[in-house]
Formats: sequence, C-alpha cells, structure tokens
Amino acid sequence: MKLIARFLKPHLWLCVVTVLLLIVDTAGALFIPTLAAEMLNQGTSGATFDAVLRTGGLMAAASVLSGVCTILGGYACATLTARIGKDMRVALYDKSLKLSKYDFRHFGIASITTRTVSDITNIQTALTSFIQMVLPVPFIFIVALVLAIRLDWELGMILLAVIVIVFVLALFIMNSAAPLFQKLQKLLDRMTTILLENLTGVRVVRAFNNEQREEQRMGRAFAAYADTSIRANRRFANLDGISFFCINLFVVIVYWLSGGRISAGHLQIGDITAIISYATMVLFFLMMAQMVIMMMPRALECCERVQVVLDHTPEIQDLVSGPPQPFDDDAPEVLSFRNVSFRFADAEEDTLSELDFTCRRGQTTAIIGGTGTGKSTIASLILRFHDVTRGAILLNGTDIRRMPQHFLRERLAYVQQKAWLFSGTIADNLRYSDPDASRETMLHAVDVAQAGEFVGALPDGLDSFVAQGGTNFSGGQRQRLSIARALVKKPELYIFDDSFSALDFKTDAALRRALAKETQDAAVLIIAQRVSTIQHADQIIVLHEGRMAGIGRHEELLKTCGVYREIYESQTKTAGETGKEEREP
Repeated sequence: MKLIARFLKPHLWLCVVTVLLLIVDTAGALFIPTLAAEMLNQGTSGATFDAVLRTGGLMAAASVLSGVCTILGGYACATLTARIGKDMRVALYDKSLKLSKYDFRHFGIASITTRTVSDITNIQTALTSFIQMVLPVPFIFIVALVLAIRLDWELGMILLAVIVIVFVLALFIMNSAAPLFQKLQKLLDRMTTILLENLTGVRVVRAFNNEQREEQRMGRAFAAYADTSIRANRRFANLDGISFFCINLFVVIVYWLSGGRISAGHLQIGDITAIISYATMVLFFLMMAQMVIMMMPRALECCERVQVVLDHTPEIQDLVSGPPQPFDDDAPEVLSFRNVSFRFADAEEDTLSELDFTCRRGQTTAIIGGTGTGKSTIASLILRFHDVTRGAILLNGTDIRRMPQHFLRERLAYVQQKAWLFSGTIADNLRYSDPDASRETMLHAVDVAQAGEFVGALPDGLDSFVAQGGTNFSGGQRQRLSIARALVKKPELYIFDDSFSALDFKTDAALRRALAKETQDAAVLIIAQRVSTIQHADQIIVLHEGRMAGIGRHEELLKTCGVYREIYESQTKTAGETGKEEREP
C-alpha cells in the first residue's frame, strides 16, 4: 500500500473527484429502491396519481444522475489508474538505468521485464477494480443497513449478520490464497525466462535438435503455473457459492417473517421490496468485491516486487552531484589506473590485481590476454559499471568516483564486444551518441569505420532500416556501425572492447589506419585477443590471471614477456599452418 500511496499522492485531486462521483452514483442507486417502495406503498394505500407521478419523477432523476456519475466516474477512474501505471513504469525504468551489472544479475533481466510490464498491469487492473467495486462497498453497506433498520430493526440485524459472515469468509480465503499468488508471480518469472531463452537461442536449440527437450521444459513451467492458478481459483469459487447461499437464505428469511409483520402492521408490501432490493444490491457489490479480492493477493505481491526494485540501493552511486572542480579537459594523461584491484561481490579472490598504467592523449593503449583474464572487466571499471575494490581510476587527474556518472560517460565512447544496434535507422543509431550530429559528420564516421561501402550500397543509405539488435546486418557490419557511432561522439577516450573480432584482416588493418588519424586528439584503449590488431599500439599491456604480466611495445614484449611471446607464437603458428593447408592441392 505504501507504493500505491506514493504514486497516488501527485494525483490526489483526481482521486477525490473519482470517489465523489462514485459516492453520488451509489447514493442514487440506493435511493431508487426506496422511491420504488414508496411508490408501491402509495399505490396500495390509495394515494393520488399526482403523488405517484412525483415519486416516479424523482426515480427518473435519480436514475439519470446515477448513470451520468457512473460514466464520469469510470472515465476519471481509468484516467487515474492509467497515470499511476505510467508513473510506476517510468520510475521503474529510471531505476533500472541506475542498476549495475551485478544488480541486474541479482534480479534477473526477465524478472525486471515482468515487473515493468506484467506486474504493473496487474496493479493497474486491480486498482481500477478496487476503486470502482470495493471502495463503494463500505458506503453501500452502511447506507443499506441504515435504510433496512429504518424499515425493520430485526431484518436489518439479520442483514448485518449475513454481511459479517461473508466478509470474514472473504478475509480468510484471501489470506489462504496469498501464498499461492506469490508463487504464481515467481512461476511467471520462470516462464518468461524460459521463453526468452528459447526465442533468443532458437538457432542453438535447432542446431542440437533439442526442440522436444525445450518443449518439455516449457510444458513443465506452464503446468506448474496452471496447477497453482487452479488451486488459488478454487478457493474463490467456494467463496462465491457461500455468498450466494447466505444472501438467498436472507431473502427466504425476509419472506418468511414479512407475512406476520405485514399482518401486524409493522411492515408494508413496498418495504419488503426495498429490503430485498438492498440485500440484492449488497450481494451484487459483494460478488464484485470478491472478484476484485481474487486479484488483491496477486496485486499486493506485484506491489511488493516493484517496491523491492524501487527501494534497492544500486551498487554504483554518485558521490557528488556536480562536475569536479578543477577539471582539466586538456590533460595529457587522459586515463590512469593507480594500483587498481577489483573483486566481484560474490567472488572469493580478486579478478584484477594491482593494475598500474596510463592512457595518454594521442596514443593507443592495448590490452591483451587469455580468456578469463579480466580484460572486459577493465572496460566496466572505466565506465563505472563496477567500482574498484582498491586503488583509483583517474580521468584527467580526477578520481572517477568523484564525478557524476553522466559527466564521466559524456567523455567516453565505448564499443562493446557484442555489437548492439537499436531498432530504427542507421542515422538514429549514429545519433545515439550525439543527437545533434550532422549528416556530413555521420557519413565521415561511417567512412572511417570502413562501413561507407555497404551503407552506400543500401537503397536508403543512412535512412536504411535497422532491426532490433541489428539482426538484419552481419556481425562485421554491426561492429563497424558501432564503431562509427563511437566516432560521431568525439570523446576524450575511445574504448574498443574486442570490437574488431568480426572483421577480416584487410578491413581490420584499414580501420586501424583510419582510426589513427581520426583519434589524434584523444586517447584510445583497445582490448583484443588478436596480436595483429594491437601490435602497432604505443603501449601494450599483457594480462595473465588478472595481473599485469608485461607492458611495452610489441618488439619489447617479444623479448621481455613470455606470456605475450606465447600468445604471438600460437597465433602466428596457427596462421602459418592455415596458409600452408590452403596452398596444398
């Protein structure tokens, strides 16, 4: 409920208007049976036609007023819940942008997606139903009881007893069903995870001929969800039957007692009609409330799941709100690692240990090492996707923890190992790094990235369509477009995280030559596995088991660093054997 109150507060005036319209609506609906009873009593007691006509006119006016308030109340309620749902999604999305990689691993991408889409939809639906079907119930109960007691005290007390019994049963069943709905949301996360795995990994599934295995896995997830849902719904089905029985029993009691009470002059025929109408209206809203109560445990669990994300303290937080002062944008040493060590929160030993190097303006620094040595983790530390465990990373002489994340990333351009493009056009993707980039700037970046030939061959050029993830382009094309996107930004530091792996050797060499001219005023950090990609770098850092095994130029490392020499010899030997096989007939 704290979550609802938080997002309801900005729309309090709309909430008040909605509640007032619902009160007028229900008051008019309750006034109609009273007038109908009065009209019936007038007809049986010989009242004048004018008196009956006046009562009928009041009934018509009450019906019109109630109908208008129903329409306006429904519109106001839908507007209110839609705005609350929008605010929740925006808040959850904004929060997700602040989460680190570790935070995403903690929650799970599928779970974050479910909470943003499905959970908030459940909350929105339940809130709409609660306002329209549950919120008026106390008012209806109180007014109906007062009107029934006014007509006959004994029948009014019996109606009160029936209402209390049904209400207690509803609370008991809702509490017993709450754990089942909590389980349902976890099962929904599981279904979403499996479904996303099957859709994104469909080629792997087909390649290993495992369609039947995945169908069985998905079937088990569906079956677990269905069984739990059936168990929860059975409890509410029992509540429906008991509620109908209690209200129908009340109607029988009214008819049984009313004969003697009419003969004794304590009741009129119209009063019986009014009391039964009150009971029927109470039954209707009870049944509607029960349908909403079926949603409540699930909605409350959804609220809890959303609240957990919103209350989560991100691993990475801004320690300062403004840009660092002083800050030298022209410092020759753009990036410096000062005895940096890093350990993941769930790890027992350091992933990186005592790294100490500097990336200078106008120079290219390369990092090479075996698989699992922490090369990509260095890029994550520079971008503050993680914070160092010990030591410091300096940008232009300032610790990156002493500047806002936005300020830091404005000065960096990152091309990740797995090139990712957004749905839209090529121009949209290039402007992702600089919204104001001109067409000439984008064409120049495309040419430098060696993508000008294939982009120019497309019918729409820069306006060509890009599918989600860039799946309508090859891996090499995606990498070149990602590099072009980084070049459009013109940052102080370029980070290429194994961004040339999908390029052939000829394109790789041409791209490196073009980059050397384009990045003269910036520092370049290349993370790679191929020696041919980084052998012309101004300095090469060799990683081995998370530590620096060597630093220097290519020729120096061949003489002084055994790890680098092994990498070089293994790659040149493989290339030589491949060339020999190609030459053999």
